[in-house]
Amino acid sequence: MTWWDSADDDPEPEYDESSVRIRPNRKGNKPRTKTRPGHENALTARVLAVDRGRYTVMLDENRQGERVLTAARASELRKHAVVTGDRVDIVGDTTGAEGSLARIVRIVPRKTLLRRSADDTDAVERVIVANADQMLIVVAAANPEPRIRLVDRYLVAAYDAGVSPILCITKTDLADPSEFLQNFAGLDLPVFASREDHMPLAEISAALIGHDTVFVGHSGVGKSTLVNALVPGALRAVGVVNTVTGRGRHTSSSTISLRLETDAGRGWVIDTPGVRSFGLGHINTDNILKAFTDLASVAENCPRGCTHLPDSPDCAIIEAVERGDLGETGPARLDSLQRLLSTFANAPAH
Repeated sequence: MTWWDSADDDPEPEYDESSVRIRPNRKGNKPRTKTRPGHENALTARVLAVDRGRYTVMLDENRQGERVLTAARASELRKHAVVTGDRVDIVGDTTGAEGSLARIVRIVPRKTLLRRSADDTDAVERVIVANADQMLIVVAAANPEPRIRLVDRYLVAAYDAGVSPILCITKTDLADPSEFLQNFAGLDLPVFASREDHMPLAEISAALIGHDTVFVGHSGVGKSTLVNALVPGALRAVGVVNTVTGRGRHTSSSTISLRLETDAGRGWVIDTPGVRSFGLGHINTDNILKAFTDLASVAENCPRGCTHLPDSPDCAIIEAVERGDLGETGPARLDSLQRLLSTFANAPAH
């Protein structure tokens, strides 16, 4: 028998799965899975600031082991924005040692979310802060001139987010704010007045204790000056007003949480960059009416689709005010509601 005869008589070789050579995976040979670790031992922290993919967080707030860490966002959160004021669950190196880096693996469900859009037609939201329960609107009596429409926009955003607004008017030594404040007489809006030689720090601090308060305001109104006075060591940049345009220059470039410490208690001041526009493209107008609890109960008798604006037929609120059912403050309350609703419905972005 020749060698080729022997080869022809051999049976065909048999193959099974074990015969297949598995090529090594660069990332390891573990099969991929969509199951993510539960991170049951994760610790909850407060996000103080965000800077280019790094998050400054405070762990063990108000406890003996309180410390500030730097954290990065886990890959599974790459499509979820983490913002100042968020409460997050972190794992990894939580010692706070120099050079250490923790990892954010979860965002705790938010209680509130304050947002704005680029303009009134833009549905894309710009998140300002999470979990704030108060908004301190800072406006100057002069230099720059107060802008009623911008304050209205802040109020609309606050009511939509379920955040209680407070108004602080600065530079009252330059102009009498009475006429300006009359525009908000129909609102349950606490007001603080400040001048160069007297800032009501004790009164404002008392209103901030126990709250997370976001500070908003047009550039140049004195917001950063107020923050620096309330939180010594904050070192927020203070701007000036352009003498030609009458506009303030943007100084604070990021949103940051600062702790307010007083003998009576603690609170959080959340400072934001000064803005010249505040779009309302994301607002739900139903939330504006909810902020006027007395008017909202009357509105239950309105026809479906009622806008509550002056040209609304059979509006129960308008009819109740005309009859005097809502007392002396009724007309002012209705005027404030209608101005805020029309601000969202018709006004261009400012």
